[in-house]
Amino acid sequence: MKIDKNIIKELSNYLDEFNLTEIEITEKDTKIKVSKNNVSISNQPTMTTSPLSIQNDTVSTKASVKSGIEITSPIIGTAYHSPEPGAKKFAEVGKKIKKGDTIMIVEAMKTMNHVPSTADGIVKEICVEDGHPVEFGQTIIILE
Repeated sequence: MKIDKNIIKELSNYLDEFNLTEIEITEKDTKIKVSKNNVSISNQPTMTTSPLSIQNDTVSTKASVKSGIEITSPIIGTAYHSPEPGAKKFAEVGKKIKKGDTIMIVEAMKTMNHVPSTADGIVKEICVEDGHPVEFGQTIIILE
């Protein structure tokens, strides 16, 4: 298969123009996906996960005044604390977290999206229960 570099370049330009984190195009049995982190081409269907991080100020129902670094959900979906039922949790209160570490998974449309930490810190509070829905921009973890 010959790769058309113009398509990849055009898709990359769309990322910047529309402030996107990834874009994907499928033609027949070829799928081209361009994201800010990687470019992939495949001939078979694949399940992909993408780390996204967006900061937004929202108020949790648990506390009216918060102090610390808030990590918010990048999408609407269902939050999971571990990669599978019964497995070790990504983050627990008191645990040290580094920037880029997965802190939770948000499942949307049967795609598991790993949510990375946007900063280093110690988990002060987990604001979402395992298996519960989250909204875009909702605070899911607070670091100190």
